[in-house]
Amino acid sequence: MRKILVCDDSITDLTHIKTIVESTGALAITASNGREALEKAKAEQPDLIFLDIIMPEMDGFETCRKLRDHPETKHIPVVFVTSKNQKADRLWAQMQGAKGLISKPYQPDQILEEIHAL
Repeated sequence: MRKILVCDDSITDLTHIKTIVESTGALAITASNGREALEKAKAEQPDLIFLDIIMPEMDGFETCRKLRDHPETKHIPVVFVTSKNQKADRLWAQMQGAKGLISKPYQPDQILEEIHAL
């Protein structure tokens, strides 16, 4: 079974992505901010992380950098799911270590494609 961490400060988006993840038979772990996502990534060692960018405390870019730079989490692919969808955002996401960026509003198929790419 695959384990996927979903991090978003919006309960609506968090619940929606979690439902999509669970429809594949994967285990969904949730976090509502970057700090919590870091802790859960280290403890749970998920196979994939869906991460929002705009969050309080620690944004997704900083969270992604910390995941990338930590020996226990650097191997975990990160895909941003965000309302930030300019070309510069995509480039910056890639520079932070993300494997992809899905723009909100998204289609469930976009989430599923990333899961199946595992």
